[in-house]
Amino acid sequence: MGKPIWIKNIGQLATLVSEEAGPRSKEAMSQLGIIEDGSLWIEDGIIKGVGSTQEVEQNFKTRIETAEVIDASGYLVTPGLIDPHTHVAFGGSREREFEMRLEGVSYMEIMNEGGGIHATTRMTRQATEEEIITQTKKRLDSFLQHGVTTVEGKSGYGMDIETELKQLRIMKELQETHPIDLVPTFMGAHAVPPEYKGREEKFVDYVINEMLPIVAEEQLAEFNDVFCEKDVFTPEQSERILEAGKKYGLIPKIHADEIVSYGGAELAAKVGAISAEHLLKASENGIKEMAKAGTIACLLPATALYLREEAADGRKMIDEGVAVAISTDCNPGSSPTTSMPLVMNLACITMRMTPAEALTAATYNAACAINRQHQIGSLEIGKQADVVLWNVKNYQELQYLFGVNHVKAVWKKGVKVVGNYEQAVATTT
Repeated sequence: MGKPIWIKNIGQLATLVSEEAGPRSKEAMSQLGIIEDGSLWIEDGIIKGVGSTQEVEQNFKTRIETAEVIDASGYLVTPGLIDPHTHVAFGGSREREFEMRLEGVSYMEIMNEGGGIHATTRMTRQATEEEIITQTKKRLDSFLQHGVTTVEGKSGYGMDIETELKQLRIMKELQETHPIDLVPTFMGAHAVPPEYKGREEKFVDYVINEMLPIVAEEQLAEFNDVFCEKDVFTPEQSERILEAGKKYGLIPKIHADEIVSYGGAELAAKVGAISAEHLLKASENGIKEMAKAGTIACLLPATALYLREEAADGRKMIDEGVAVAISTDCNPGSSPTTSMPLVMNLACITMRMTPAEALTAATYNAACAINRQHQIGSLEIGKQADVVLWNVKNYQELQYLFGVNHVKAVWKKGVKVVGNYEQAVATTT
């Protein structure tokens, strides 16, 4: 059992505590639970005290001499950021496709010619587990450096049993060995592989009857995702796959309405998906249905930027009562980034979200999108001590100074995993 940690004199502590239960929408997304001159007391990886410096000092006065003391005067402290949508475990890279798109070739044209998802699938099938682990660990290390303490990771670059299981087993191993919490999603229905071209229904049957039972038996995933998109999987096929996953206890997620308006948002509401992702082309009716169903919109502004597309209408979704989370969509083709701070900036700049809404979307609502809000996403007594200290004075400045990594230090379960902050550490008060 290590020493308690007392982070005191915090210039601005954004606890993200709110009276609202469940995912937050509308005005609740601006409730950050701000404490000026705030303080946190951490023991055994758990938050034991939250309040003003004076309050926490009074509550733990008999034990302060035993604590590691961090003077956070003039800094912002928030919960660890949460990335609820990534494809973080894969082999190879696709930098040539970036150049092709700049030359005018569309994303779907590249994919239909055997590139895109299919290219990464070939490279992931060919790569050894050790090669993928090495690549993925580097990405997870980078996420930590950017203040991200929990990451959702999808399979989907196999589309055969062997490689899908390889990706999921790799994520399970990294969950056990890397500081980041890695939350697994099965996405065997990421695309129809070339060997099933013209036999799409057979591939859907393969996912349902052969892949899902093994994933469930080995307990390799918590969620089941599908790419519901024109020329990928129809709404009917997507519904079959998601309903089949529910029978195995896998919670539905859905890639929806990214390229064209295709009824994906409506389907997300219909099947009770915890979240619908992308949503650049979501219909007005789909947005309303998601609001009624309580489905979280997981928006990916870095992907839209990278593909030079107009971002999803985050402002409209929030105003309509949809709870919004945001994510990097870290993947090799359309968003090769690990910077959640940049994604928060882009949420403000390209989706007209406020700085407070962007922070909620990257913490508490992101936790809700992966069913982790009872453990992480806010700084409350009894929750996991995932904490970021930022070299800015308040949450507005965090979004105002865009494209810069302001992370000063990161604690994961109460252990400092990023930061060389010795000048602020004292053994006494």
